[in-house]
Amino acid sequence: MSIETVGTGHTPLDESKVEAFAGQVISDIGTVLAGATVYIGHHAGLYTAMADGLPVDPHELAERAGAHPRYVREWLGAQAASGYVEYDPQRGAYRLPLEHAAVLAEPSSPAYLSGATDAMAGIWAAAGPVADDFTAGEGVPWHAHDARLFSGTEELFRPGYETFLATEWIPSLDGAEARLRAGGRVADVGCGHGVSTVEMAKAFPASRVHGFDAHDASVATARERAATAGVADRTTFETVLATELPGDGYDLVCFFDALHDMGDPVGALVRAREALGPDGAVMLIEPLAGDRVEENLTPVGRLFYAASTLVCTANGIAQGNHPVLGAQAGEQALRDVLAQAGFTRVRRTADAPVNMVLEARP
Repeated sequence: MSIETVGTGHTPLDESKVEAFAGQVISDIGTVLAGATVYIGHHAGLYTAMADGLPVDPHELAERAGAHPRYVREWLGAQAASGYVEYDPQRGAYRLPLEHAAVLAEPSSPAYLSGATDAMAGIWAAAGPVADDFTAGEGVPWHAHDARLFSGTEELFRPGYETFLATEWIPSLDGAEARLRAGGRVADVGCGHGVSTVEMAKAFPASRVHGFDAHDASVATARERAATAGVADRTTFETVLATELPGDGYDLVCFFDALHDMGDPVGALVRAREALGPDGAVMLIEPLAGDRVEENLTPVGRLFYAASTLVCTANGIAQGNHPVLGAQAGEQALRDVLAQAGFTRVRRTADAPVNMVLEARP
C-alpha cells in the first residue's frame, strides 16, 4: 500500500522515510513519558532508595521506599527500557549505577537533574494555555503557571549556580570579586527563589545582596531560603519589575537566566546601567546558544527552544510589545540589546556547560 500526500498531485511518499520519522516521534513521546517516570522516581524516593548502586528487586525496592510493589515493578521496567537503570534478567534485579545516581539521586551533585522534573510538569501544564495564546498573542505571564514550574526552575539552575557562581563567574569579572569581598552592593534582578542571591551572600559575607523579582510568591520563597541558609541579615528581597529596579550605587547588577524572559530587555538593562555605582558592572548569565538557528539544532537547543516557547517567550509577550529575546537568543543578540541600553564595553568572560557569562560596563 502506497502513502500519498494530501495536496495537489497526490505525490507518492517515501514509505521508508515515513516509517523512520514515525519511529522518531514514537521515541520522542516515549521520552516525554519517561520524564514523567523520573518525576515519580524523585517524589516517591525511589532513586534515593537505589543510590547505593547495589542490585535490588522490585519487592526490595518497594520495601526500602515504602511504595506499592506492583507500581515499583512497572516503574523499574520503564526505567530499564529508558536506560536509566540496569537490569539483570538472571537475578530479576535492577541497579542504578553510581554515575546515574549523581544525576538522579544526589542533590549536592553538579549534575543533579531529578528535581528539575518539577519544571517539566509545570511546563506541560502550560501547553493548553500557550496553544490557545498562539492565536490571541497576549502571552502567558509567569505567575499564571503551575507552581511546580517555579520550584523546578530553582532545582534546574541550582547545581550550576552552586558550582560556578562564586568560584568562576564572579572571579572572571574585572575587579568584582575583590570588591565583593571588601563589602559591595549587589542587585540580583529576576532572582526567583533566590538561589543565586543566597549563593552570593554566602560567598561574600561582607557584601549586601538585594534580590528583585516580579513574582510575589517567588520573593516570599526567596526570603525563606535566605533565612534557612542563615544569610537573612545580609539579603533583602522585593517584588518589582526589572525596569523599575530601586536604588543605585550597585557594584554589580546580575541577571541570572532571566533577561531573555523579560518583556522589555532593553528597558531592564537601561535601568541596570543607571543603577550602577562608579566602576560597577552588569553580569549577564544566559543560555549557551549560538547566534544562528542551525547552531542550536542540538539536544540542549531542543530543550531550551521548547521551554522558551512554553514559558520564556510567553512571559515576554505578556509583559509588553517589545522584542522578546527567548532562551536561544545567542551572544550577538545579547550584545545588541546591551548596546541599545548604553553599554559600550562588553566581553564574554566565562562559559559553563549550558551558560555563557557576559560582563557589561557603560
